Amino acid sequence: MLDWLKINLQYITPKHALSRLVGKLAEAEMGGLTTALIKAFIKHYRVDMDEALYPEPEHYRSFNAFFTRPLKPEARSIDNDDNTLIHAVDGTVSQFGDINYDSIFQAKGHNFSLTSLLGGNPDLAEPFKNGKFATVYLAPRDYHRIHMPVDGTLTDMVYVPGELFSVNPLTAANVPDLFARNERVVALFDTPVGKMAMVLVGATIVASIETVWSGTVTPPAGKNVQHWRYDKDSEASVTLKKGDELGRFKLGSTIVACFEQDAIDFEALEAGMVTRLGEPMATRSER
Repeated sequence: MLDWLKINLQYITPKHALSRLVGKLAEAEMGGLTTALIKAFIKHYRVDMDEALYPEPEHYRSFNAFFTRPLKPEARSIDNDDNTLIHAVDGTVSQFGDINYDSIFQAKGHNFSLTSLLGGNPDLAEPFKNGKFATVYLAPRDYHRIHMPVDGTLTDMVYVPGELFSVNPLTAANVPDLFARNERVVALFDTPVGKMAMVLVGATIVASIETVWSGTVTPPAGKNVQHWRYDKDSEASVTLKKGDELGRFKLGSTIVACFEQDAIDFEALEAGMVTRLGEPMATRSER
């Protein structure tokens, strides 16, 4: 009964208004009140501040500065094997596996459309049909910057408007098309293993999604899909190395990574396993 209530209340809650309000509060610099809030959050979610570049709560002038805190350089080690793709985030594997033509597995009884996930453009989705995907959930305690699994040159970015349901495991198991109905930012790259899509999915209370090349993409939230193309030969081209920061969430969410058919093989992934930035996620396919 409690789970039913948690799910159904989300349908009637004004999720965008609530998230934007919390976002403004999270950006506010309120001195001692901000520090007290950060300390309470650290205690409640058991955040490991020993890994943070600045471990003292007093260092952060706003809650968002704390939430997107950088790590100490030695806190994560990047696997530099040219045949290895690394985990892009600290989080927990929600699902992974084969894309069944245009269908991606969400949870038992639920699939969602690859084309819808990427913003409804069939041309953008075509390279990933029958490819592979991995969905990783970032819990509140996790490090919330997203990094590159492999070297890549940006070709497209798409903003897709949508809902802001929670993306926690309970909601993923009960809300159809969750990742293809929530607000999201899609970044497409050319990589040594072919095309790669990194989808940054928004959620309830997520105040902002940012990328390193464009800054804040949302808010404000739009009503239409927006598509930016990037010329790799222009001065505005964006090339990132494996392990480089790609973007960040302010207040947690989920990523979905998509790859072409026969491009990669996953490295001993299991649903529910904890991921750490820089550890092996997959290898180049030998097929």
